[in-house]
Amino acid sequence: MTQTITRNTRGVYVISATPFKEDGTIDMGSLDRLTDFFIEKNVTGITILGMMGEADKLTPEESRAVIDRVIARCGNLPVIVGVSGSGLRNLADLSRYAMDKGVAGVMVTPNRGPAYDDRVESYFHAVAKALPDVPLILQDFPLSTGVPLSARLIRRLSLDIPQLVMLKHEDWPGLTKITAIRDMEKQGDGPRMSILCGNGGLYLPQELARGADGAMTGFAYPEALVRTVELFQQGKQDEAEDFFDAYIPILRHEQQPGFGLAVRKYVLKQRGMIACEETRAPGPRLSVVDRAEVDRLMHRTQLRLEAL
Repeated sequence: MTQTITRNTRGVYVISATPFKEDGTIDMGSLDRLTDFFIEKNVTGITILGMMGEADKLTPEESRAVIDRVIARCGNLPVIVGVSGSGLRNLADLSRYAMDKGVAGVMVTPNRGPAYDDRVESYFHAVAKALPDVPLILQDFPLSTGVPLSARLIRRLSLDIPQLVMLKHEDWPGLTKITAIRDMEKQGDGPRMSILCGNGGLYLPQELARGADGAMTGFAYPEALVRTVELFQQGKQDEAEDFFDAYIPILRHEQQPGFGLAVRKYVLKQRGMIACEETRAPGPRLSVVDRAEVDRLMHRTQLRLEAL
């Protein structure tokens, strides 16, 4: 049985894409290969049904099928499931299903609406009440949700809700938020919370220096995230940054809003992990010029790595 996440969880929880066939159905064979690829790259865990996984485009039955497939493939490797949705009952049903299957925790975003602290607090207390004893991850991604969260609110939620053990940090810019949370933890009596960072890993070295515990993102080169975190945790900050810098051009290209998922899927296809680069409609698609551009970036990334 997989262990659940805790306030001290560290490492790289790569976010998995959901592969589709050209007809729009889920490609389970590609999902198997993608899962095996992540395991081979020594990730700490896998996160499924996140925003990158196009979870909002899946039916409830498809979501459960993805959970079943990945859990069966992962063995003891921890799996986190994104469960955010339009209704608390749907969120709770999917969360219970996932936990019954043996996942390590579930990830929840603030529900859309006015960014009032009391509204956000009420929502997360309601989620916790609906899911007693389920480890929760708060996804702080205001660029997508439209709900900015202050460091003080995050700290208060982590103290008031014991099962809220992890922050998925994706504020942008947000380095000062990590520092503020860690400073409040040092000054107070309550426990710390795990902080894993997203945004493709674009600011990972700086986030680690500010006190983050690792990454939870979907960069198509997960080995870059794994090695960077390993080097940093060994106290080799300069070496970690030098290694990470080799990937910055293609990582930056992946981070284009509204377009990056198509780039990421194309890279995964070129690396032999998925058979088809399609996103589920409505979604971005690459042109012939776009593909040639990504091919060149991949080639130049390999040259830089060979020169290290």
